[in-house]
Amino acid sequence: MPDFNFGAVLQGRYLDWLIAGACKTLLLFFAAWISGFLIGLLVVSLRESRARPLELLAKAFVGYHRNVPGLVQVFIWYFGVPQILPEAWQAWINDHGSEFFLVWIALSLNAGAYMSEDLRSGVRSLPPTQLEAARALGMTFVQAMRVVILPQALRVALPPLTNQSLSLFKSTSLAMAIGFAEMTYAAHQVENESFRTFETFAIASVFYWAGSFLLMWLGHACSVKLKAGRAAR
Repeated sequence: MPDFNFGAVLQGRYLDWLIAGACKTLLLFFAAWISGFLIGLLVVSLRESRARPLELLAKAFVGYHRNVPGLVQVFIWYFGVPQILPEAWQAWINDHGSEFFLVWIALSLNAGAYMSEDLRSGVRSLPPTQLEAARALGMTFVQAMRVVILPQALRVALPPLTNQSLSLFKSTSLAMAIGFAEMTYAAHQVENESFRTFETFAIASVFYWAGSFLLMWLGHACSVKLKAGRAAR
């Protein structure tokens, strides 16, 4: 019979490592989600601006981030981009936690590309006359998108945005590849020293499962609330 002992990895420095890893995972996820969502809003606005150069730039951005593996994008930002920066910038990044900073940028851009497509599907589900009507009332393109189009598109795009949030939460584990001590890195560190492989990764699995379940619940709750608000009007 296997000798399972979860208490052996839930005490002392092992527990400290796991808690620190969980906190860093959550910090990275929330930071990347917020910036990724803002990037998604910007990209979908460029796609719908009908300015050909901006539209082509947005398409290239989305095409790159959707077709290059996320791990490769993390490696480019961590190993490649600093090499082309001035030495003063490289020194500043290294002195201020380059692992978190660079993986945050990589995950934000990747998530932003996918979120822009989710939001764009919501925009495309609306009649084009809504934008035309908003412009006829004297709104600028930015005002029309902010006040009329995007709030409605968000309701339609909420389910795929929830799925993208789940993907981003799990993608935080890619940070392990560059030495950022998030949950997967911490679990691997504990397993290496305790030799409690099943217990350690079972704990990590429960953490990711609980986080994913919470995100699904929040997405469902927001969807129900938006539908209720729409019905009330």
